[in-house]
Amino acid sequence: MDYFQDAPLFQLYGEQSDWPLGEMLHCETIASRSRLHHWHIRPHRHTGLYQILYLHQGLSIVSLDTARPPIHGPAVVEIPQGYVHGFEFGDDSSGYVITITQTLLTHLARRLGPGAAPSPHPVLRQLAADDVHSRGLHEACTQLNAQYAARHPFREAQIEAWLTLLYTRLRSQPAGAGRSPQAARGLRHYTRFSDLLEQAHKRQHTVAWYARQLGLSTTHLNLLTRTHAGKSPLQLIHQRLALEASRSLIYTSMTIQEIADDLGFSEPAHFTRFFRKAAGQSPRDFRLRIRFAADETV
Repeated sequence: MDYFQDAPLFQLYGEQSDWPLGEMLHCETIASRSRLHHWHIRPHRHTGLYQILYLHQGLSIVSLDTARPPIHGPAVVEIPQGYVHGFEFGDDSSGYVITITQTLLTHLARRLGPGAAPSPHPVLRQLAADDVHSRGLHEACTQLNAQYAARHPFREAQIEAWLTLLYTRLRSQPAGAGRSPQAARGLRHYTRFSDLLEQAHKRQHTVAWYARQLGLSTTHLNLLTRTHAGKSPLQLIHQRLALEASRSLIYTSMTIQEIADDLGFSEPAHFTRFFRKAAGQSPRDFRLRIRFAADETV
């Protein structure tokens, strides 16, 4: 069996639907999901997501491709997109799992500057229980989880603040573990494609343009994205464009015409057809539904 190829490709544990439009981060306790699966999360991989596991206490066997190192809390595991991973937790384990979209992670790392780039390979870091750094990570994870679960004014600002603090604490420490032994060589190219797509998605370049920028053939690029994301390059281009459109509809007062122009559509009607196909409803209906849902929670 090709372990990497056969591992399920999930957006989140056990979830194969697309990441909800506009949602950039997910935070939960280890127990909230693992208990449902008898404390055993089977090997799988994520597309477009970076995952941070903070094990506060307890034991976990971490599957990274064919490696299965044990860790004891407190410990941190960082897993970039595309890597096969799974967990077996003791039933007394506690901690948090933070899942960040590649879009948010790229934005955060650029804002923080040199030295903030996420690790391109899995990182396992064992911590000392009485260490100041360990206590700081525990506080940041606990507060991030509390703000994520809350529904109060300034929720997003507080989430961003605690995520930034958590991430800077992770990057200020030397990486403790190395590369997954069967990590796909093409993952570096796929990461470069993801970064380029993040920079250029509003210009609506063709797949051939992206391939040329990366020094790859369109066939090779198609193989890479299907291997690491389960989608074609064109599907990922459209997915990123739809995400940007949804964010503009949710978080700005731009008109449909203005959003269409900003995203490179020649006509608002072209944008409406594109968005309806991607989201299952028109831009206007999507905006109204989101605003109605927000009003209901106030």
